[in-house]
Amino acid sequence: MKRRLWLPGLLVALLWAAPARADNSFIVRSTLSLQALQTACNPALLAPICTVVGGLGDPLGQLFLITSPLDLNGLLNLVGNPLGIVDAEVNQLLNLVGGLNLVPTPISPTLMQNRNSVPYPAGSTTTAWDSYVNQPAASIVGVQNAQKAFNVTGNGIVADIDTGVDPNHPALQAVLLPGYDFTRNQPGGSELNDVSSTDFPTYPPPSCSSTNCPSPAQVNQSTAAVLDQSTAAVLDGNGTPNKYAAFGHGTMVMGIVHLVAPTAQLLPLKAFHSDGTAALSDILRAIYYGVQNSANVINMSFDTKTSSVELQKALDYANQHGVICAASAGNDGMQETVYPAALQSDVMGVASTSDQDTRSSFSNFGNAIVWVAAPGESIVSTYPFNTYAAGWGTSFSAPFVSGGAALVHNLQAAMGESGAAAATANAVPLDPNSGLNHGRLDLVMALGSLSGTPDYGVSASPASGTINAGQQMNFTISAAPAHGFDQTVTWSCTGAPAGASCAVSPVSVTLDGSNTATTTVTLATTARGAIVTPLRLPRNAPPENLWKMLAAFIAWLLVLMICSLGRASCRRPGLATAAGVLAVSLFTYSCAGGYTGTNPPPASQTLLSVALNPSSVTGGSSSTGTVTLSGAAYSAVMVNLTSSASAATVPASVTVAAGASNANFTVGTSAVTASTPVTITASYGGAAKTTPLTVTPATGTPAGTYTLTVTGTSGNLSHSTTVQVKVN
Repeated sequence: MKRRLWLPGLLVALLWAAPARADNSFIVRSTLSLQALQTACNPALLAPICTVVGGLGDPLGQLFLITSPLDLNGLLNLVGNPLGIVDAEVNQLLNLVGGLNLVPTPISPTLMQNRNSVPYPAGSTTTAWDSYVNQPAASIVGVQNAQKAFNVTGNGIVADIDTGVDPNHPALQAVLLPGYDFTRNQPGGSELNDVSSTDFPTYPPPSCSSTNCPSPAQVNQSTAAVLDQSTAAVLDGNGTPNKYAAFGHGTMVMGIVHLVAPTAQLLPLKAFHSDGTAALSDILRAIYYGVQNSANVINMSFDTKTSSVELQKALDYANQHGVICAASAGNDGMQETVYPAALQSDVMGVASTSDQDTRSSFSNFGNAIVWVAAPGESIVSTYPFNTYAAGWGTSFSAPFVSGGAALVHNLQAAMGESGAAAATANAVPLDPNSGLNHGRLDLVMALGSLSGTPDYGVSASPASGTINAGQQMNFTISAAPAHGFDQTVTWSCTGAPAGASCAVSPVSVTLDGSNTATTTVTLATTARGAIVTPLRLPRNAPPENLWKMLAAFIAWLLVLMICSLGRASCRRPGLATAAGVLAVSLFTYSCAGGYTGTNPPPASQTLLSVALNPSSVTGGSSSTGTVTLSGAAYSAVMVNLTSSASAATVPASVTVAAGASNANFTVGTSAVTASTPVTITASYGGAAKTTPLTVTPATGTPAGTYTLTVTGTSGNLSHSTTVQVKVN
């Protein structure tokens, strides 16, 4: 009865359906079995509605690829839904080619110049080029450090949905599984099947040497390979996009996985043609195939701007079976939504960074599609024909994460997508404005996080010390990594007292995830300034008359010397008489108090000046003051003294002795924190004189106990330790 009802409706739908120029391809989820769907597509007495190409591998057997002359709306609006459609979507075409990821011009002449063979993995008989094994990108994400620190080289199976692989490449051969070719529906994932030998002047291409392959040659928009020029020209289409536009892509991606996890097995799932195109249906088949063939990790170095319900369901299926997935974020240099990277519950989207940890100009960005970033410029990897190539693009960033997932599987085999994503999120923080979410991949921290949060501790040795002002003391500061922390720690020191400095050398250390790194903190103090002892006369200088008596005595000695020179001198009465008169005069003047005749001395002298030496002193030291009269005092004279500030102290008075014209006094000072001006005033006989004094802070390190704080900062982490220093 039901069949009778829907047949007329179907007939009407077919009559009104818009004709198509050619059959359209659809991915259909149906409640019907394969046989029932084939029957429904070919109703009796009617033109075929559709053709069932085949099942797409979902575990329920409900997902099919069909072709139909109807468009999608016509298919979905068939009266009575004879095909049992649950959902349907266009079998879209994806493309690896395009974007802004271009080989730079000119190609660096040093790129891949080190072609020496080295064992890889270490200790094995398999070899690879040194420029591949020890390239900068491997060091940046910590490949060798992670392998050594955690004793891992990868475990499980990593599937790559791509153009296939060169199954004969010597670096990969030992770990390659046969795989499957969904473009031909046959076992084996070789991309060499896409090659037409007649396209090349020599096939296989000649082996490379420094003579016929002196430098890399461009083979497509994003890749430069070490090949002879004639082979490279064919692959590059002589500058025109061609059927080899993505040839080698899969071999390169698998080579990067192998670089990170050299003992993990590699499963090539060939869904893309050598021209870079792939049908979504083949990608879905590859996902289901990978899960059902024990893949632990699936790498997807491709993207599409069109969402897909069935792509989401396939990746949900992978997630439910504990498969870890990573995908490239795209190469349009935009903040846009692309799939599968946007399916973040199932996939880690990976953007590209430079060797300087900046976002690559071609890389898409935005937290909606980027989980982490990884190097994606000038990445050296394996290439078909037993050679190597360098690539630019997020396609070559994603496999660093996929390889890292194989290392995670090595440590915790049961860990799935969510656990691996949480571990991978322990990355190097980058500029928040770059749109790279958790930052740049760090394999050491990712693996370390499996046992705890990556961090570091800071300590000091010795914890305290005692020095004298003017000496210095060194402390060793250590940063100890925990759970694989391998970032750079930058040091700072605070708390140094006045007149001292706290220096750190080196100012930063980079941890390796396992070993402690140290720096030296030096506290350098300065000696406190010695008290300046000014030049001064004795406190009780002899009276002026004593100097005059001394002069008279010297004159008498002069007379005696002249007479003793001989008879000739004595015969010169003028000279002898003059010397005698001088001596008698000086002696008489000194004995008479400096006055002759009957005139009395002045009654008193006036205050002429007050002066300080020095006029600027460090607080705590002293200066010498001098008061000077206009002449010699007839009797002792007392001069009063005052200070304008407590920073300097003076005696209440100073006495000028009889016969003297000046007297000295001491100015004491106390410690100050800022330069302090003081005025010293001397008063006598109604007259006052002043002189300035400046008291300055101590230039040396004050005595005391001080606490230095040494802080190590890395990203948003910061840890400190303290040391105590006593300065005598």
